[in-house]
Amino acid sequence: MHCPVFYIKNWTNSYAFCSVYCMKTTEYIKNNIDRFPKGYVFTCRDFMSQVKSREALVKALNRLAASGRIIKLAKGRYYKPELSPFGELPPSQYQVVKDLLESQGKVLGYLTGLSVYNSLGLTSQIGNIIQIGRNEIRPFFKRGKYTISFVKQKNMITKENIPLLQLLDGLRFIKKIPDSSTCNSCRILQNLIGNLSEKEQRTMVRLAMKYSPATRALLGAILCDLGQDEIAEKLKESLNPLTSYLIPGVFKAVSSAPEWSIK
Repeated sequence: MHCPVFYIKNWTNSYAFCSVYCMKTTEYIKNNIDRFPKGYVFTCRDFMSQVKSREALVKALNRLAASGRIIKLAKGRYYKPELSPFGELPPSQYQVVKDLLESQGKVLGYLTGLSVYNSLGLTSQIGNIIQIGRNEIRPFFKRGKYTISFVKQKNMITKENIPLLQLLDGLRFIKKIPDSSTCNSCRILQNLIGNLSEKEQRTMVRLAMKYSPATRALLGAILCDLGQDEIAEKLKESLNPLTSYLIPGVFKAVSSAPEWSIK
């Protein structure tokens, strides 16, 4: 599909051929974009199987962005705008960073931080910072209006354990959750943990072994309040009995907090 200019001796014919080619490229891209769901973030890779000229592809996408048919999120990244009665809706945070979460079917990371705390009911805030939990982290960077930052996750990340890791992150950063008290956050997290199956609670304890002692103590206290003393025993054994953990307000929501040296 490249423009074979060297085969065409007449410059005018060559120009016409390239114009037709570019028009066909643009039409192909438009047709494919029409099939994308609203808010779907895409790059040149979504079209490279059929459009071999990256230069023609980039030009076509930039023309569509200039016309308002698509929105440029960041360099090389675009999305289909979705309109609501209140105006244009941005793409979901998952769409913004999906290339950092999964590649060729392999899980690389997971969303954590404000967006997840919001979905769990821990805060009403969202903000423009997207946090990602990963085994290998990198410096924060900007993507459009968003700042992408990373949190070190020592456990292996799988699709199955991501919801449990998100709960553990909530416990780990409970004092930093905005627009909420530690007491209120603790009640919500306790309810969410209480709704887990026994198998999931045991898996959560196993994953917690790679979190801080304060996180393990808080999870243990919550499990004891839920009547799961036996499941929590492994957490108790992992803690130094002489160490105390300062998490103000937790004792109001978790009656077992003093037994776990939480003040």
